[in-house]
Amino acid sequence: MSMIRVEGLTFSYPSSYDAIFENVSFQLDTDWKLGFIGRNGRGKTTFLNLLLGKYEYRGKIQSSVQFDYFPYPIEDKSRLTRDVLGEVCPLAEDWEVSKELSCLEVRDDVLWRPFATLSNGEQTKVLLAALFLNEGHFLLIDEPTNHLDMQARGTVSAYLKRKKGFILVSHDRCFLDGCVDHILSINRANIEVQSGNFSSWFANFQRQQEFELAQNAKLKKSIDAMHKAAQRTARWSDRIEASKYGNGSVDRGYIGHQAAKMMKRSKAIEARQQRDIEEKSRLLKNVETAEDLKLFPLPYFANTLATFSHVAPVFHGKEICRPVSFAIQQGDRVVLDGKNGSGKTSLLKLLLGQPIEHSGTLTIGSGLILSYVPQDTSFLKGSLSEFAENSRIDETLFRAILRKMDFSRVQFEKKMEDYSAGQKKKVLIAKSLCERAHLYIWDEPLNYIDMYSRMQIENLIQDFCPTMILVEHDLAFRTAVATRTIQVQA
Repeated sequence: MSMIRVEGLTFSYPSSYDAIFENVSFQLDTDWKLGFIGRNGRGKTTFLNLLLGKYEYRGKIQSSVQFDYFPYPIEDKSRLTRDVLGEVCPLAEDWEVSKELSCLEVRDDVLWRPFATLSNGEQTKVLLAALFLNEGHFLLIDEPTNHLDMQARGTVSAYLKRKKGFILVSHDRCFLDGCVDHILSINRANIEVQSGNFSSWFANFQRQQEFELAQNAKLKKSIDAMHKAAQRTARWSDRIEASKYGNGSVDRGYIGHQAAKMMKRSKAIEARQQRDIEEKSRLLKNVETAEDLKLFPLPYFANTLATFSHVAPVFHGKEICRPVSFAIQQGDRVVLDGKNGSGKTSLLKLLLGQPIEHSGTLTIGSGLILSYVPQDTSFLKGSLSEFAENSRIDETLFRAILRKMDFSRVQFEKKMEDYSAGQKKKVLIAKSLCERAHLYIWDEPLNYIDMYSRMQIENLIQDFCPTMILVEHDLAFRTAVATRTIQVQA
């Protein structure tokens, strides 16, 4: 057991005037299983890169452990997986590799396949297994769930629970709850470390916010009352002082004493008011707000929007999944559930009218207007204004939605290729929310999206009840929004 100590850490990118971290200090135990959370763009991946020594910074980061990063970069994916792992964990024995893979429900035969032929989920599991075989290293795991289906997430979460010595960046609440024992959170004003899983941290965070909001309201009321009292007492003092003159024979000493007494009381009130103002200024530094989003789906003239009858995508003459049959009715929120590669995205693309070979019959309602959020964000380039114009959406509404999803005004001036992965995904969701449609088709919309925005989107869907078909592996989100789940089996 050793410690990772961060003292006075200050860092900003050369192109930015705003500091990502400013005089930050905390320490971490290298035996902890740390969940690392925070809004998109707050600096989670940046902090991991600082631990790896990739950037220059002010302050100190002290550690006696070597850091490894996931996802590990593989330059030549055409090599056998066994050879790739020989590079990632050179000291591991074959039996150790096999044991780790079995814990992740990965068959040994993947070792003799080219790494490029493994699915994204298999690549994730294989690299995690290899990196944990580097004894004495501390693993920095950056959003591993984005290529994992729901079953695989459960497997990996259970695997990580048996390990120690890692920082895990994830926005999947159930995944975090299953495998971490501490939370490292980047808040608006500070970074804090807390024992427990995500649910216990979030409950504490909400209690703190509720206390600060109540205390803020109480202090505001007190400050206003004391301000009025101080003004009233000062006026009384002035009137008493003025009464010493022009009123005939009076005891000016006594009147002066009374005036001074009233002024002293006024000053005491002002001092109390100033203390309350200073206490109030320390509150609400970390309050996370998520304004309500709005969506106005179009009603369709018929109850049934689309019908799948024994439909299966076909690749090289072979069905890639068992045929599925279901109808999408108005108000449905249908989740397609299945392993990676089972054909879920292909079924969505069939709805979009893409020319994908398939068996069975797909019937789509006449004049159906669709809104689509794809998995891929790599095509996002250029300015938000250009994107809004090309997408034929209202730019003012588009920007307003992004502001509600925690985009700072600085982001509006950047090119989209410079956005974080989560910010790019928010662009696509904001576009969809600008579109009035009969059916919303979302393919893994929450990849890289922070948990506050996930809950914000959950509330939106529950409030406006759009008709949707989506692929999403976040169990908490699915539980909150789905009306039906369709199993897609390879």
